[in-house]
Amino acid sequence: MPLLTLSDAGLYCAAGGFHIDPWKPVARAVVTHAHADHLRGGSERYLVAKTGETVTRARLPDQAIIDTLPYGEQTRHQGVGISFHPAGHVLGSAQVRLEHQGEVWVASGDYRPGGGNPTCESFEPVRCHTFITESTFGLPIYRWKSAEDLTGDLNTWWRANADAGRASIVYAYSLGKAQRLLAMADPSIGPIFTHGAVERLNDAYRAAGVKLPPTQHAGKIEVKRGEKKPWAGSLIVAPPSAHGSTWVRTFAPFSAAIASGWMRIRGTRRRRAVDRGLVLSDHADWPGLLSAIEATGAEQVWVTHGYIAVLVRYLRERGIDAQGVETRFVGEAEAESGDEAPTEPTEAAP
Repeated sequence: MPLLTLSDAGLYCAAGGFHIDPWKPVARAVVTHAHADHLRGGSERYLVAKTGETVTRARLPDQAIIDTLPYGEQTRHQGVGISFHPAGHVLGSAQVRLEHQGEVWVASGDYRPGGGNPTCESFEPVRCHTFITESTFGLPIYRWKSAEDLTGDLNTWWRANADAGRASIVYAYSLGKAQRLLAMADPSIGPIFTHGAVERLNDAYRAAGVKLPPTQHAGKIEVKRGEKKPWAGSLIVAPPSAHGSTWVRTFAPFSAAIASGWMRIRGTRRRRAVDRGLVLSDHADWPGLLSAIEATGAEQVWVTHGYIAVLVRYLRERGIDAQGVETRFVGEAEAESGDEAPTEPTEAAP
């Protein structure tokens, strides 16, 4: 029997009596990271990587029981060895290594090889017999720019807007992508404001020791009648659901951008009705997927959400035993928590 099987609640380890990233409440949930399609409320007990504790607590009710495990350390449950290894996706994201009776499996969750993200630990390949990989951007067209080029794109665009007296609004997911973008921003250009959903996760990142530039929650800025508004020349980071909202109109005049790997496809920016597309993703691109899979030395590969058929076919043509596995993980379309302030829109799946 395989070490992991797909149950109605998600990936299940029968030998260990736990699920990985379950999409229904279970007794024991081993969680790769805190995005809402991998971390669901209602389970009796959670196990997460130690560095992801603050963001996990920000996403679960106060009464949730959360156990933590440092990267590289192993715990055992019913004879199954469990350890976490950096995935390079967001703060605390982890690949789950399972060892039982000489068999080693790795469930990678979402991951991004290559480094260049100072807000989380860099991806580390883990040798195994069976590797479970995502394929969100599993097409050869998806190839990411270097961190240096992305930083230049962001700050050049922001500076040009500031010189023209406009605000710069960037729509980015509030957990992970927003903090990575903030770490790239040059605060000498102007002040940085955030939507409350972003600021709440900024607090969790800072509590974990991640350095971010100074930011202010835009919803708490009071502008009295007759006073000059502080938005001109600023950078404003908000979740995608804020796009087109009444809240956003407050910052006019502004130029808007979306930070997403989907901006790699020509025409996506036009359909999203924004001025700029920043090709920024926390997932593996095509070369990253292939290099990560090769580094594991896995004899068997399970491919989940994204371009499953394309990656499976490619791997099979190269002699790897690959198969597609349908899950309820939805990658970058996950719903995220909204802000506590009623004047700001909640974040929902776009």
